[in-house]
Amino acid sequence: MNTGLLVLRLVFGLLLVGHGSQKLFGLFGGPGLDGAAGFFHALGFRPGKPMAIVAGASEAGAGLLLILGLLTPLASAAVIGTLVVAGSVHWAAGLWAQNSGFEMPLLYLVAAAALAFTGPGGYSLDNALGLHGLAGNGWGVAAVVLGALSGLAVVARSRRALATDAVAQAVTDEHLPA
Repeated sequence: MNTGLLVLRLVFGLLLVGHGSQKLFGLFGGPGLDGAAGFFHALGFRPGKPMAIVAGASEAGAGLLLILGLLTPLASAAVIGTLVVAGSVHWAAGLWAQNSGFEMPLLYLVAAAALAFTGPGGYSLDNALGLHGLAGNGWGVAAVVLGALSGLAVVARSRRALATDAVAQAVTDEHLPA
């Protein structure tokens, strides 16, 4: 089991570090901070640049913590929060990734939740530092709830921003000559 958890943490963590690095630094074909900021702003995640920094740093930072097996419930909560937001962006397209659906955010979210419940395994800094208690049902539930609530708060905030934009556009359109 320890070897399986290590493999999961390493692959999952490296993918998250890469995904965050796409946003922050434009690595691996990513948009970089300015591109991510513009995309985030258009989706209602305002202000775009700080939100892109938070998303990229959450992904890369949580990925690094998962690779190390350090503070696993905190890393899992960060992933869950970020992926709730990502899932909301893809929700209308349905489940499957080939249709731009929320399949990948869901998979990442579930993997993070599973690690919050199981812990990082024996080959981890949590284990080496004697932080064995950072696993189990209580920590798993706490990571899922904290991550989900933080992600939902960001989604709600973005939806309010988009609604405000729509009202402002309607008022502008109403006053334009026909």
